[in-house]
Amino acid sequence: MSKPAAEFTPLNIAVLCVSDSRTLEEDSSGQYLADSLVEAGHHLADRQLITDDIYHIRAVISGWIADPNVHAVITTGGTGFFIRDSMPEAVSVLFDKSIDGFGEMFRLLSKDDIGMSTIQSRAIAGMANGTGIFCLPGSTGACRTGWNDILKEQFDNRTRPCNFVAHFMRANPGHD
Repeated sequence: MSKPAAEFTPLNIAVLCVSDSRTLEEDSSGQYLADSLVEAGHHLADRQLITDDIYHIRAVISGWIADPNVHAVITTGGTGFFIRDSMPEAVSVLFDKSIDGFGEMFRLLSKDDIGMSTIQSRAIAGMANGTGIFCLPGSTGACRTGWNDILKEQFDNRTRPCNFVAHFMRANPGHD
């Protein structure tokens, strides 16, 4: 007798856009992520746009990490090589564990769209206090790749053989 399919578990996901030039109204990447996660059945826990300041980034993300109602954070922007791009430096010190495969897979998938320019992506991810943090480049195309080809599936508890949902729930039982 086969096991019944698990029921979908919606997550509470915060979205952070880091930009020195856009406003929240102009943030098509953050809007794409917010719309996509809601369309997939998840809840938008919060959405903010801040300037690319390492300490401001840490403060906002640390607040979400400390909130037992936030399961995951997706950021967009600040992952390039320009002088103000500081997302990896801002968040990596917050990680309890890195998710190295995220950046590796993102760059592999991005090669189809942007060729060898993908080596300049510093997309990273990690876990902090049971909260997943996933940092994507600022373009809407990059956010589309990150969401559709990686995160959407990994944020679905029905994905086998494994997904992130079990880690979010197990690490913080209050996250339900």
